[in-house]
Amino acid sequence: MAEEPAEKHASEIRKLLKEGQLIIGTDRTLKGIKQGKVVRVFLASNTAKETRESIEHYASLAGFEVSILPVLNDELGVVCKKPFSISVLSVKK
Repeated sequence: MAEEPAEKHASEIRKLLKEGQLIIGTDRTLKGIKQGKVVRVFLASNTAKETRESIEHYASLAGFEVSILPVLNDELGVVCKKPFSISVLSVKK
């Protein structure tokens, strides 16, 4: 679990979104993790505790990185150019 600068991740997230490599949302991310289709997860800084713990648990089992972004979920929605808050993003294999 790493906390890193928002600017670095914002550009990476925009690039992945443009390439169609991002999965948006908690349910879709958890499904992807369980199916082995996810290699990395980004969480907003204000992601619900239960959601964070659940994703970190599955990530540890699957052996991949979870990054806690220093941005709130509504700001993450803006980065992804969506009209709603986003707490969880994941990167497809």
